[in-house]
Amino acid sequence: MEVMKQLRQRQIGQIIERRPIRTQHELATALREQGFRVTQATVSRDIADLGLRKGLRDGLSVYVTPDGGGQGASPGAGTTGQPAQSGAADGAQERLRYLLSSLPLELRVAGELLIVRSLPGSAHAIAAALDRVGWPEVVGSIAGDDTLFVAFESRATRDAVLDRLRRFARD
Repeated sequence: MEVMKQLRQRQIGQIIERRPIRTQHELATALREQGFRVTQATVSRDIADLGLRKGLRDGLSVYVTPDGGGQGASPGAGTTGQPAQSGAADGAQERLRYLLSSLPLELRVAGELLIVRSLPGSAHAIAAALDRVGWPEVVGSIAGDDTLFVAFESRATRDAVLDRLRRFARD
């Protein structure tokens, strides 16, 4: 990971520890005050990388780390998406679960591919969340505007992930 990204993500952890941050815009502003040149898209990726989620602090819905504290998660944490997760990967799984359960989805199979269709503009967010979960069954993915193609080595691994995604969509 590049040095500036590491520094920026460390700073994000410190910012959310020191003060309540309710929006990506507030976080971007706080980072700019610290001398970081950021866009909303950069902040959004950092939030996903760190596994930040919304939690209550002093009666406000603010960004917190996956453990509920203000400290930043360790960058680069990864896992298989199975039980006994922690850090950013746990946040990534929750992000994927949230997206799948809150968006209308169509899941179809074609050979070793899984095709996920949803609302325009949502495929990239789903693909990014799926990539961050780091399930070993997923060989790779390609996202367009409303369609995501997910590749697998076999139909068996495709079916295992398809079942998992369907459970996430029902939650």
